Amino acid sequence: MIDFRGHRFERDLILTSVRWYLAYPLSYRNLEEMLAERGVEVDHSSVYRWVQKFTPQLEAAFRKGPKRPVGTRWRMDETYIKVKGQWKYLYRAVDRDGQTIDFLLTAHRDKKAAHRFFKKAIRQHGLPDTVTIDKSGANTVALEALKEETGHAIEMRQNKYLNNLVEQDHRAVKRIVRPMLGFQSFRSARVTLQGIELMHMIKKGQMITVDGRDFSAAEQFYSLAA
Repeated sequence: MIDFRGHRFERDLILTSVRWYLAYPLSYRNLEEMLAERGVEVDHSSVYRWVQKFTPQLEAAFRKGPKRPVGTRWRMDETYIKVKGQWKYLYRAVDRDGQTIDFLLTAHRDKKAAHRFFKKAIRQHGLPDTVTIDKSGANTVALEALKEETGHAIEMRQNKYLNNLVEQDHRAVKRIVRPMLGFQSFRSARVTLQGIELMHMIKKGQMITVDGRDFSAAEQFYSLAA
């Protein structure tokens, strides 16, 4: 259970504010205005602190809980995220049904970063049978190194057009990020992207609810704090 003690505002208001920010293309000032219209005076900096504090805990609860199994045929790609005026790299992968495998924000786009991403994804989901990547040399070398380390016969496919599925999936994340006008620190970017990806996975139906009940995406998100 996530501990909300010591906060001036109630648990439900905090969770609602965090979910709105992670689920919709809003800025912190947008949320401040929306809450004010509902008679709640909350400074946008408070919402920022809530997002930074509670998002990692909510995402950790999601990872530990029951989820729909992902496939063994992965589509992996990276997209750009601006942090303090500089481009950083968000590595992402989905299976052939569009379910999110994993994600990782890195400072560099190289073999080391790609290898870290693959290792993170494998810890959560096990080894894939097939990985489709673009023509990136770094991704190729990282995947070859992974095959050698594990001894697993991973089929590597390099075809830009086969990766349309993951490239289209990037758009759902970028749509939420765009109104944020860039991040001011790598840590805040990493935490916020955790939450955006969390909401994206919930909306795609990757979370299994208690007793199989048909919860809305919002209800599923709030249940992670229970």
